[in-house]
Amino acid sequence: MRIIGKHIFKNMVTVITVTMFFSCRSNFKEVQKIGAQGAGPLTVAENINTKYTDSGRLKSHLISTKMNDYSNREFAYFEFPDDINFTVYDNDGNASNVKADYAIIYSETDLIDLQGNVVLTTHKRDTLFADQLFYDQMKEWMFTNQAVKFRTKDQLIEGIGFDSDKTFTNAEVLEPTGIIYLNEN
Repeated sequence: MRIIGKHIFKNMVTVITVTMFFSCRSNFKEVQKIGAQGAGPLTVAENINTKYTDSGRLKSHLISTKMNDYSNREFAYFEFPDDINFTVYDNDGNASNVKADYAIIYSETDLIDLQGNVVLTTHKRDTLFADQLFYDQMKEWMFTNQAVKFRTKDQLIEGIGFDSDKTFTNAEVLEPTGIIYLNEN
């Protein structure tokens, strides 16, 4: 009877172990998602100074004190919570620069949302002042529906809303509220 009891106990332990092993489904991917979508960013970078080149030509230069990488989210993005200073160079080497207090770059839509004291200066010295400006990287188009000031070499235009291509050749204040003509003789 002792041997039979030992054998039954051994079989019961085996059955329980096998049952537990097969009843637990693999939740590894779900556990990864929980950790990845926590409250914080996947990575944090500080004192960024990045230059992008293509075929030996400088195309852009990004400077920021901090970048939070949220590429672990379902709708991935990169956040620049403190500031951003971004310079883009055209094929002739002309630089256009944008500065803002805060920025988000959405990976899936290629949309950049610049916020707070946005100042965009082109190589022609045209300057846009806004509280918020969006830039669609795919369409190479910038826009806002908020108040703006747009200074060209001969005008200062205030208004609501702004649309432009990346070279400012089609720049337009959508609802002008005031125009000041500069350099009038």
